[in-house]
Amino acid sequence: MADDDFSKLLQQAEQLTTEIEGNEELPRVERSLGQVLEASQELYSRVIQSGVNDIQAHLLFGSKGIDLQQISQKLETLSSKRTFEPLQPIADSDVESFLKNERENAILSLIDEVNKNSLQTTEDQKWEHMLSEWNKEKLKLMNAMIGPSQNWLDLKRTPEPPSIADTPKKFGHSMLDNIEAAYARQVHQYNKLVFQGSKSRTVLHQKFAQVAEELNDMKVKEMWEIIKTMANIPALVRDEDPLKARGNPTIQQCLIAQGKKYLEKRYKQYMSDVVRANPAAAMRGGEPGTYPLVRGFVGLRLQGQSSQGLTDGVVDDRPLWPMIYYCLRSGDANAALHCLRKAGRDHEEFIAALEEHIRNPEKSLSEKLQTAINFQYRIQVRNSTDPYKRAVYCVVGCCDVSDEHSEVARTADDYLWLKLSIIKSRPNNEPEPFTYSDLQKLILEEYGETHYHAYEKPLVYFQVLTLTGQFEPAIEFLSRIPRYQVHGVHMALALHDLYMLGTPRNVQAPLLSVDTDDPPPLRRLNLARLLLLYVRKFELSDPSDALHYYFFLRNLKDPSGKNLFMCCCTDLALESRDYELLFGRMDPVTGLSSPGLLDQFNNPHIESKVIALNVAEQLVNKGLFEDAITVYDIAGNMEKVLELFCVLLAQVVNSGGGASGLRQRLSLLAEHVSRRLRYADTTALPASLVEAYTKLCKLMTFFDQFHSENYEGALETLRECELVPLSGAELEARVAAARAARGELLRSLPAVLRALCTILLAQRQRLRAAHDHNTPHQTTKHVEWLREQAEVLNTFAGNIAYRMPGDTYSQLAQMQILMH
Repeated sequence: MADDDFSKLLQQAEQLTTEIEGNEELPRVERSLGQVLEASQELYSRVIQSGVNDIQAHLLFGSKGIDLQQISQKLETLSSKRTFEPLQPIADSDVESFLKNERENAILSLIDEVNKNSLQTTEDQKWEHMLSEWNKEKLKLMNAMIGPSQNWLDLKRTPEPPSIADTPKKFGHSMLDNIEAAYARQVHQYNKLVFQGSKSRTVLHQKFAQVAEELNDMKVKEMWEIIKTMANIPALVRDEDPLKARGNPTIQQCLIAQGKKYLEKRYKQYMSDVVRANPAAAMRGGEPGTYPLVRGFVGLRLQGQSSQGLTDGVVDDRPLWPMIYYCLRSGDANAALHCLRKAGRDHEEFIAALEEHIRNPEKSLSEKLQTAINFQYRIQVRNSTDPYKRAVYCVVGCCDVSDEHSEVARTADDYLWLKLSIIKSRPNNEPEPFTYSDLQKLILEEYGETHYHAYEKPLVYFQVLTLTGQFEPAIEFLSRIPRYQVHGVHMALALHDLYMLGTPRNVQAPLLSVDTDDPPPLRRLNLARLLLLYVRKFELSDPSDALHYYFFLRNLKDPSGKNLFMCCCTDLALESRDYELLFGRMDPVTGLSSPGLLDQFNNPHIESKVIALNVAEQLVNKGLFEDAITVYDIAGNMEKVLELFCVLLAQVVNSGGGASGLRQRLSLLAEHVSRRLRYADTTALPASLVEAYTKLCKLMTFFDQFHSENYEGALETLRECELVPLSGAELEARVAAARAARGELLRSLPAVLRALCTILLAQRQRLRAAHDHNTPHQTTKHVEWLREQAEVLNTFAGNIAYRMPGDTYSQLAQMQILMH
């Protein structure tokens, strides 16, 4: 028996050995106990040296058939040192090596080229990004400094949206100083005449000049005097572009004449002051007129100087050509002619030229006289030692436009007068040697602010620009100087009122821009940007003044084609949130609106109600529904008022509210809207909207009573609301009404049903307590009504086409169970 057992055991062992040896996937491993111990010790040491992470890595890669140790050894043998080393030279006869080298050279050169291109591309992209970022910062800086820019800027402001919970911001104390307030008063008076349609109103620059007179600031007074002088030209047409009109030869000649007139008048006053300060040395005498004045001034001007170099003798003990020059410089060509005639008969040709110049000062001399004067100038005068004679010949005969006359023209005024004097129109469209455009370019671009030390002498730079018809860069320059910014803004308004200010086609243009269609060096001034930057300081504290300034933008359009005045009013309303001040207040009984600040600006193109609708639309987009309700009410759009009211009421109708919460504010506002509905014609309003609003207002009362535990009053209010059935007879009608109701009303249903569950359960609990105290049997009827009511509410909730939250259904079902 034992032999059989051993034989069976041997047979099983042999079979097991056969199965192991026959397994091809797992080769047989024969190790002694010593080898197993050695392997385990080696594995233990490797774990200690390499750590658990390496063992886990070996296991991870080993499970995929990867020998990590072998790969590591192969990687260590790799080296990139020889990859990009120069190739070794070979013999010319070794064709195979030569071709191999050429192939490797081609690969290396390609790699090198790609590397260089990649580096260059990366460098270009880096600088492009940096330049883009800097341009953005530069635009912000330029706009902040109100400086000129050649890039387009975004004009549209993005006011910070106020919180709904905040009370509307009221306008505070005036931010206008005395000068700004004085200008603002003139703007008010002028606009009132515009509202009245008066055609006999005083031009705006005269009103502003009166302010400058009262300031007792001679520099400001002088600036306005220049504006008044340059504005005294033939009236321009409103529909014509001012810069194109300025290119008209007739208008140009008027501008040149007005510029010279101002410089001559100013210099004559200067001569009078000099002579008056030194009467004894001047020896003018009591004779009036320009000639005695010039004689006295020349005596003082050339006093102590040697007469060396002055030619052609004297007149009344004064050098001839200085006398003639200063007569012309003071604007009295007849006095100059008088000097020439007193000098004798040696100047017949120049006398004839001066007489022709007096008849037509803006035109060049006749061909015969021009030829004679030019000949005399080339032969005698050009190299003359008398600088005054050269200057007079150039003024009358335009002999040499390149001569700067530095000995005579010692100030910017003298230089400008000489340059204006040599601009003459020529017959038969002959090319002019020196044009008005050349002078403008010389002043603005070649000399510029640096040459005239503009920030040290702002009046001088403003003067040379304005007297050469470059109003736009002159005003832009003033706007960068805080002291003169207010004056520059009002000069721009005055010129704009006369259609003399060049403005860009796009109101988003920079403050000073160049239009490619304009002849150089003309610039365009963005009046809208200039005005908005000025008004921004006081628009919240002085809204009435701000609106009157905005009114000057009524003929401009924003990029979307809207009236710019209306856009500015919209922005002001959104920032201030004092809608009643701007638009008036709607009386709930009469339905009439009290006048607001904007009503005075109403005309066929501007309507305050349209502005109010724009404001309300913007408020809705910003989510400021409370403010939008107020503004829509002012604009008379009751449908929008009710729609927004329903949206807000649906959110807070079931909350307890608070003294300063949204629900409390809506409750107060609802009183005003309800009065409006009572006295207004509601036939044009959707019946479902009016019904939803009315029922939501009643639900507010219901929830107020519910939260105060006035359950009897709450049930009575709910019965009046006719929203949910309170008996089986009402079920069908309430289900039909709920299916046709607006979504805002349906969203309040779950809260109403849950509140009703609480009320009914409280009543059931009270009845049970009364039953325990042996109350009369009449309570049984009330209990039956409660059970019926629970069943009706569950049926109602299941039949309406509105899916409520699951807890509402479960609460209704639980209530029905608890009623039994």
